[in-house]
Amino acid sequence: MNTKAYNISKRFILCCFMFFSQNAFNQMDAALRGIHTVVIDPGHGGQDPGCHGKHSKEKEVTLAIGLKLGKFIEKHFPDIKVIYTRTTDVFIELDERAAIANRNNADLFICIHANAGPSKAFGAETYVLGLHKTEAQREIAERENSAIEFEANSDEKYEKLSADAIIARQLQLSVFLNHSIEFAARIQDEFVSLGRANRGVRQAGFLVLYKTTMPSVLIETGFLTNVEEENFLRDTANQTKMAGSIFTAFEKYKMYYESADQSTTFESSAPPDYGMNEEALELDENRDKIVFRVQIATTSDLLSLNDPRFLGMPVWKYEGNGLHKYTVGLYDNVEEAKELKAEMRRKGFENAFVVAFQGEQRINIEKAINLTKK
Repeated sequence: MNTKAYNISKRFILCCFMFFSQNAFNQMDAALRGIHTVVIDPGHGGQDPGCHGKHSKEKEVTLAIGLKLGKFIEKHFPDIKVIYTRTTDVFIELDERAAIANRNNADLFICIHANAGPSKAFGAETYVLGLHKTEAQREIAERENSAIEFEANSDEKYEKLSADAIIARQLQLSVFLNHSIEFAARIQDEFVSLGRANRGVRQAGFLVLYKTTMPSVLIETGFLTNVEEENFLRDTANQTKMAGSIFTAFEKYKMYYESADQSTTFESSAPPDYGMNEEALELDENRDKIVFRVQIATTSDLLSLNDPRFLGMPVWKYEGNGLHKYTVGLYDNVEEAKELKAEMRRKGFENAFVVAFQGEQRINIEKAINLTKK
């Protein structure tokens, strides 16, 4: 970016920050009043099926989980008003989904989706509004945003989500964004407790999140393009379990949201975008693929992966010579792993070093580098 363009962008963001500063105080006031209204948004519907597997469509899975989630909230918190953007197989435009939440002064917006990708891609992830950090995240946002193809006059209703527009929106709704991340982290932790593969809390430019004015998340419950994941998600009992996990996260988030002290950020075991290479994470074509990690600790005593000394980072453990060894990051090339190693040393892990694995078997680093060059 040239200097002139950079300065214009910088002034744009600064102006937005100043313009919306009063709005931020209003957000904090709203947070103090507690959670009274929750909007549940089952993605897609009607002529928009979303993605699909061999036997199921995204619109069906999202509606089933969304309705079950609403029932959990209604049963355990009868004073909370639960509003659904849809309760049947109908198409609701993206801006109307957000408008339903905005009109009803919702305190939380929960958007439920299912994912698509390579046949071996797996796991659940939860998104908040932000700038995507990988090409795969951009593609997910574009796929979910493509629902506007079923809408009339979509070019007139939706502005292009540029980086500046998203950053400005984040500044405008900064308090809400922080709460969105808090809720998202709890959702991912509950998915882990359920035994779901954890793809973490992520950011991307979803139109439906961009237009809401309250804490909002978009949950990708799993990959319908993976046969095992599809079978899991189309099972009624598992849909209830997924809804139950989201409800438990909601219950814990509600306690935090309504507490007097919100100064302590929840430290989740869910991996954030930091230090993760999408292609290496999925290992979609070959489970024996060469990957690189950064080892930050070796101990004779078993440590929890949530141990405070790991600073809330996603940690993967392996064992060797009777010792427990802890690593972070997951890359398909050594250069990115070296960058993470340098970052870990700056964070205080002075002896951090790069290790290589073929599948789950550690191999010689030089051998791994040579294999990746073939």
